Formats: sequence, C-alpha cells, structure tokens
Amino acid sequence: MNTGVLLLAHGAPERIEDVPQYLSFVRGGQPVSARVLQEVTSRYAAIGGNSPLTHWTRVQAEALERVLGIPVFFGMRNWHPFVQETMEQVRAAGVNRLACVCLAPQFSEMSVGLYMKRAAAAAGGVDLAWATSFHDEPLLIEAFGERLKGLRGKVLFTAHSLPAPNEQYDREARATASAVAARLGLTDWEFAYQSQGMSGGTWLGPTVESCLDRCAAQAVREVVVAPIGFVCDHVEILYDIDVLFRSYAIERGIALTRPESLNGSPTFTAALAEVVKQCG
Repeated sequence: MNTGVLLLAHGAPERIEDVPQYLSFVRGGQPVSARVLQEVTSRYAAIGGNSPLTHWTRVQAEALERVLGIPVFFGMRNWHPFVQETMEQVRAAGVNRLACVCLAPQFSEMSVGLYMKRAAAAAGGVDLAWATSFHDEPLLIEAFGERLKGLRGKVLFTAHSLPAPNEQYDREARATASAVAARLGLTDWEFAYQSQGMSGGTWLGPTVESCLDRCAAQAVREVVVAPIGFVCDHVEILYDIDVLFRSYAIERGIALTRPESLNGSPTFTAALAEVVKQCG
C-alpha cells in the first residue's frame, strides 16, 4: 500500500478580489450580507489584501515531506486547492492510503469534523486514517513555548471561539494553554477566545476585549497574546491580534505584543511527524 499524508486547512483568499467568492464557500452558497462582505473585505485590505495561509500550509507540507520521506499533500475546505482537487492529485500519484491531519490542534465537530466529512466524501477509494486531535502533543507544546520565550508581559493565551457549548474543544484549548504555561513555568497568564462570529448567538468566552479591560483596571501595562489554536499566520492573527486587539490595548494604556506564529517552525514540523506516526 502506497502511503502519504494529507494536511487540511481552512483556506483563505490570496487576492482581495476573491473575498466575495471565498465567503460564498464559507457560507455553503448561502447569501452573504453587504455588512459582512464589507467588514471582511476591509480586514483583508488592512493586512495587505491577501492571506499567507496557503503559503505557510505549503511550507509546512514541504517540510514534513522532507522529514518523513513520503508524499505530503494539502487541501483546503474553503479555497483552492480544495480537498477534492487534492484527492485527484493523490490518486494520480498512486497513493492509496493517507494519514490525515487537520491543522487545528483541538477537536470540534464544527471544525475538524467538517474537514473529516469533506475528505471522506472526496476519498474515492483512498483509505483515510485520522489524527482527530493533537492538542497535547509534547512537541506542539514545545513549539509554542519556543515562540513565547523572551517576551515580556502577562500572557493571554487564545483560541478561535466557536458557538457554545463545544465542551470538548473548550477543554482541549484550555489544556493546550495550561501545558504551554507549565512548560515555561508561567504564573501570570489567562485564557480567552478570539474571533467570535458575526452571526450572533452565544459564543465561547471570555473575550480578549474583556480580559484587556480587566488588565487595564489592574494597571497591567504589558500583555502578550499567544494564540495556541492557530499554527500559522492568517487574518485572525494579522488583523484580529495585530490590528484590532493592539489598538484596543493601546486605548487602555497597554502595550500588546505576540509571539511569532509557528509557520515554518522545525519543532512544529517534528510535532506533525509524531502526529502522523500515531494515525490509526
């Protein structure tokens, strides 16, 4: 049996002109309001008009392929290369078994579960083995810790919010944060959720803004936002943290910094290699 690896990511537009079509994919073809379209377009404009997510996913796949010595493919749920497009490449390469890893360390049916369904629907005879979660992989914890070393301030770990309750996701996201804090011996840290959706409803909290308000009330003047639910730069890092939260913090007398994203971290590559080896 010829084995390969499939990395799965959300997908993001690489040109600002692609934002409307991208949002259509995200919404499953449902109409996108003018307000949401304008807001999302402005966010991409603020970070230069595109997202580096595809670039960094390709970098991560190529690095993992060098380490493992077997083919590593990547597919996106909401943008090119779509999972179904990647599966065509897999079959053309003669690969008939894939170790599949979603580039989201913590499990949720709303995120990882959707990637699994999309890949299964496109598999076409390719056998899929899954790593459904790697939130506590020691080398992942080490990779996040490496990025945080040397930064000053109260650490605020974050993950992408999801509609409540999402109990497993909440438990795993907090566990990742706790493990990184323990690895570094941190005593002054908190956990919050970022990037709540625009559709209303009850989302996992607390919000980053509420934590920054509390820091300001306690005269905390330096905060490090450390996203442990993301493994590379994209709009939720480059806009939500670098633009939105930084501005919010400055207005409250707080200097906000963040560690470099994992991106091309060799330790993260080693973490992915371990995750692949543990696929069933």
